[in-house]
Amino acid sequence: MPDQSAPGGTNFVSVTPMNQYIFLLSIIGIAAFAMTWMPAITKKTGISYAIIYVAAGALLYLLFPGNLPAPLPQAYPDITLHLAEIVVIISLMGTGIKIDRSFRIKNWASPLKLISVAMVLCIAAAALAGYYFLGFGLAAAVLLGSVLAPTDPVLASDVQVGPPNHGMKSETRFSLTAEAGLNDGMAFPFIWLAIMLAGTAAGQQPDWLHWVGYELVYKIAAGTVMGLVLGRAIGYLVFTLSNKYTFLKTNDGFLAIAMTLMVYALTEMIHGYGFIAVFVSAITFRHSEKLDDFHHELHSVTDQFERLLVAVLLLLFGGALVSGILDSLNGKMVIFTLLFLFVIRPVAVLISLSTAKFHRYEKFAIAFLGIRGMGSIFYLAFAVSETNFMETDELWSAVAFTILVSVVVHGITATPIINFLKKTIPEEEIPH
Repeated sequence: MPDQSAPGGTNFVSVTPMNQYIFLLSIIGIAAFAMTWMPAITKKTGISYAIIYVAAGALLYLLFPGNLPAPLPQAYPDITLHLAEIVVIISLMGTGIKIDRSFRIKNWASPLKLISVAMVLCIAAAALAGYYFLGFGLAAAVLLGSVLAPTDPVLASDVQVGPPNHGMKSETRFSLTAEAGLNDGMAFPFIWLAIMLAGTAAGQQPDWLHWVGYELVYKIAAGTVMGLVLGRAIGYLVFTLSNKYTFLKTNDGFLAIAMTLMVYALTEMIHGYGFIAVFVSAITFRHSEKLDDFHHELHSVTDQFERLLVAVLLLLFGGALVSGILDSLNGKMVIFTLLFLFVIRPVAVLISLSTAKFHRYEKFAIAFLGIRGMGSIFYLAFAVSETNFMETDELWSAVAFTILVSVVVHGITATPIINFLKKTIPEEEIPH
């Protein structure tokens, strides 16, 4: 590693293994410490903390490149995959716990349209652009669309609903929150479709029956059923059985983290989609005793864990931006990013919500505020760990640049847009 020293010979940062560990620990500590005030700073300035952390990560890697772990996803593919995986499932649990609106088809019409119509349109349009405009192979083009289609549950906190039983909630916040919770699991079959197409390009026979029956039907059904069963069982234990046997009573918010890991792992063991199971279990558990104050503690703990992990991942993402992840970026990819964020996503959403009975300003806000982030990193890391894509470096560059533009543009505009909607459209009581 290079010697980072002052002209007079005093080391600013020692490079011995132990001191490198302490250096890393200090960065994580400072990042976590600062995160304590980030929600207030975001509220005051209207600028998302994601922008601050990405910029800080880029600066750190420019100043101390030899004393920090390699930030490129390709350097540590397993760590990248599992760090992104953990932060997404914790975010999904927190997202489900804070949704006040009970699940009924009528109540959830908007997010259901977003995942069944808008997401599929986004995947198809992005895949076509990737294939015909960027010149990607079919597998890589489908993967590009599938990776970018889901709205991120991690970085979208600025546009999501507030804590449990927070009272009045806007349709915009609810739709974006529920969409982020649902589509991270629903995009998985299309990731597997891209993986299957990559195998076909390598000479394997595509098994469409397996994809439809197993990846599309069974895994979604298994994830949904596991989420319902486990969420209800844990709700019964915490809110019903504990009233009969008081020694079972708990007010420990750590239950949310334990529940997240248990539900996710058990569902993955039977080859269901764990993302779906975690979100469904959170919704089911939340509404087994909707008004209990315990949900505030659960939400608080998931929020704290999530923000700690997000702080680290955003620093690494900022470091990756100045360490080569954008090396394969070209002008066509820049145009693709702008096309995806400002044309494909908005048009797909407006089509899906064309018959919805709420204010057009809210439809425009939902269409525009489709934030991309950690979910896209997880999906891409997962896909390239399963099979080879010839355009792997180009995919990382395109996806990283899209996330960067989304972080900056949505991070600056989200708060003003939400504030404008508050002043323009009265928020409504959440349907029970």
